[in-house]
Amino acid sequence: MTEISENYRRLSDAFAAKVAAVPAGGWDAKTPCEEWTVRDLVKHVAETPSMFFGLIEKEPPSVPDEPAAGFAAAKDGMQAALDDPATAETEFDGFFGHTSFEKAVDRFVLFDLLVHGWDLAKATGQDTSIGDEDLERLEQGAAQFGDAARAPGVFGPELDVPADADRQTKLLAFLGRRA
Repeated sequence: MTEISENYRRLSDAFAAKVAAVPAGGWDAKTPCEEWTVRDLVKHVAETPSMFFGLIEKEPPSVPDEPAAGFAAAKDGMQAALDDPATAETEFDGFFGHTSFEKAVDRFVLFDLLVHGWDLAKATGQDTSIGDEDLERLEQGAAQFGDAARAPGVFGPELDVPADADRQTKLLAFLGRRA
């Protein structure tokens, strides 16, 4: 198992715990992502990995429509792919140049799990703290997006925060989110 596979397991387990903690009436709650409910957000996180399977011409896992079951299926399929060296090391030419399946997952899917994990926690009243190691990952990832960061559907407009705001608040504001 690689570091990327281990990070995926850790972050997807954390996201799954947040999904499991969504209160019965919480699936229709609004999230920090404009126009998305909790249900929409979890469905997005479940469906995003299929794009990466398509880039290496592999069949993505079948994802049920129900959001918790859909995320569980996507999580299991992605973990199996990352644990398989032949799949993980498959290379392709993508939006940011030549890369491998696991490196693309590291750059995009892990970023999504962290940011949307915060969104999910915020929308459902769960713990929204992000650890220093993960803040570092997000800061580096956000910087790599360059001009694409402000494309529709990527990050929202950067928000102003006080100069003395903490690291997490500043990062979230850069991503268009209010802590």
